[in-house]
Amino acid sequence: MNKTLTTLESWHDKYCHYADYLQHPFLLFVRLYWGVQLIESGWGKLHNLDKVTDFFTSLGLPAPGFTATAISSLEFFGGLLLAVGLFSRVISLVLAINMLMAYITADKEALHSIFSDPDKFTAAAPYVFLIASLIVFLFGPGIFSLDALLSRFFAKSLRENKSPV
Repeated sequence: MNKTLTTLESWHDKYCHYADYLQHPFLLFVRLYWGVQLIESGWGKLHNLDKVTDFFTSLGLPAPGFTATAISSLEFFGGLLLAVGLFSRVISLVLAINMLMAYITADKEALHSIFSDPDKFTAAAPYVFLIASLIVFLFGPGIFSLDALLSRFFAKSLRENKSPV
């Protein structure tokens, strides 16, 4: 019995070891796919600010013209930063808050149905952007990102510049 458990534990450890190799390509996929989607969404809004402003006015948001420009710019530039993996955790938190605000202001019915009708919640436009933002916020951008590249550069630079004490 003990040998069987040891074998199962060994298989489990090997399985998890190899599965870990998928983490970074997955994070790259999440960042690229939804980052590009945000870029396109922001670009579309930036080129139709009058319609976005009208929509924000209909929601009763304060300063709808400024808000339309700010949100459109956030989606465009935030999507760009997310896609390349620069300031990933900061921008993903800002984007997650933005998507929560989208639920609160424009999709209250979907938000209120999170438990009673989860399909309505997950079908709402902000959902996939919220989930992608939370994934990057919680797990980081992965090794295939500018954040990781800069981190390696600065770590190497600090090691080289250390003076003996």
